[in-house]
Amino acid sequence: MKLGAYIIRRLLLLIPVLLGVSIFIFTLTRIGGDPAAAYIHERMNEEQIAHVYEKYHLNEPIHIQYWYWLDGILHGDWGYSKTARAPVTTAIAQYFPATFELTLISILIAVSVGIALGTISAVKRDKPVDHATRIMALSGVSLPIFWLGLMLQYVFFYKLRWFPAGGRYDEILYLQQGSIHKYTGFWTIDTLLNGNLTLFGDALLHLALPAITLSFGTIAIITRIMRSSMLEVLGQEYIKTARSKGLPEKIVINRHARKNALIPTTTVVGLSFGGLLGGAVLTETIFSWPGMGRWSTDAILMNDWASILGFVLVTAIVYVIANLIVDVLYAFLDPRVRLG
Repeated sequence: MKLGAYIIRRLLLLIPVLLGVSIFIFTLTRIGGDPAAAYIHERMNEEQIAHVYEKYHLNEPIHIQYWYWLDGILHGDWGYSKTARAPVTTAIAQYFPATFELTLISILIAVSVGIALGTISAVKRDKPVDHATRIMALSGVSLPIFWLGLMLQYVFFYKLRWFPAGGRYDEILYLQQGSIHKYTGFWTIDTLLNGNLTLFGDALLHLALPAITLSFGTIAIITRIMRSSMLEVLGQEYIKTARSKGLPEKIVINRHARKNALIPTTTVVGLSFGGLLGGAVLTETIFSWPGMGRWSTDAILMNDWASILGFVLVTAIVYVIANLIVDVLYAFLDPRVRLG
């Protein structure tokens, strides 16, 4: 099967997957509480409350409610976010770039550091660097993310003053530099497109601590998977043949071993991306990051079901697309893999 046909088939398969996710989450939200609470306040009379139920079809059976909700989703009406005091689509457009930017930087850090450490650890097996890497990996999966975030804040902000405590940018610096045009909502990209390197540097400084915090656990997982995979590949006959032919060890590792060892690691990266996107809640809260994590947390506390459904649906879409990209990468990393 050609790559283009494979991608189209996988995109079509997204439809039943997302339908299943939406049915499951929609049912849970209807069991968890009254969705009308997001639209009703204490100054409403009975007639106005009845109008809310009628407008959003909340008196209908649950499958009818789902049908109206799905119809609204397809036509761009995702409901009203009581938390953001705006339509859900507007809230997502406002908060999603911040979360996606943080998640993307975090996964890039996790992949680059995790693969490098896993490779070194396997090549230097049972050497001091291998033991140090294993201790770091064990720490990464053991430390609670909120504790790590607070410690980084304490050391690098309160003590050393190297990085800011939170937020996406320095508001005083932003006012001094003048406003910039927001092309994408990604602060690093927008500052570059505006040619403002001062604000770009400030954006990177604000990204550093939350990105390291969010990526730390994933670095540990990728390091362990990469080490295990590299050790298995290094024991293969073709690696011994390459060495026996006198190929430099650097070429054996980089060209022959690491590429094949990346296949199982790629699977973990795809799954981790979705996990990081959903797991950004704590990190965003600690670092006052104005993203979907904080928005969804506030929505849960306020029983704002429309916002919760919007958050879950967006997360599911990104998660499925990330795994589609991983599947396509298999064919690139290993031509023996047939797309089927």
